Amino acid sequence: MSVCRTVPDKAIIYLMEKREKILVRKISPLGEDEISWEGEVIERRAAYVKLEAFFQDKDFVDLGFISFERNDRFIEWYFSDRWYTIYEVRAKKGDKLKGWYCNITRPTEIRENEIRTYDLALDLWVEPDGKSRVLDEDEFDKIKLSTSERKSARAALKELQQAVETRRPPFHMI
Repeated sequence: MSVCRTVPDKAIIYLMEKREKILVRKISPLGEDEISWEGEVIERRAAYVKLEAFFQDKDFVDLGFISFERNDRFIEWYFSDRWYTIYEVRAKKGDKLKGWYCNITRPTEIRENEIRTYDLALDLWVEPDGKSRVLDEDEFDKIKLSTSERKSARAALKELQQAVETRRPPFHMI
């Protein structure tokens, strides 16, 4: 069951009293299902969904600059009007903030019980202190995209970097 209320910007916000479950499907740059997981909706608006999920893919994944462990907590933002997703990553022990993993994507398809996110390989990792690094640029450069898609993806990366720089949510915790 959800509660609907109007907030100051006159947008309608749905706060979940009993969190609904939703399936997330990450689609590869080649259009293939890459991975899927289930999360619980925290907040749903017309153009985005915020949910909570727990890392279940493997016991441990070391990316060199960060590692993920089974049951690390993710707060995830999916946007149907932006070219990125944001994952706030928290440690399973103590819920300490590890950082934010941001995927450059096509705008997300948000359905009633499913989210489809189309990964474009380009990523941004943001440390809890605000330092960031762009990831997988070489992989992004190899993907077949139209000129306008490539431009939108690069603009999304700049938008995320500016959000980090100016400490706009969810980066206001830096």
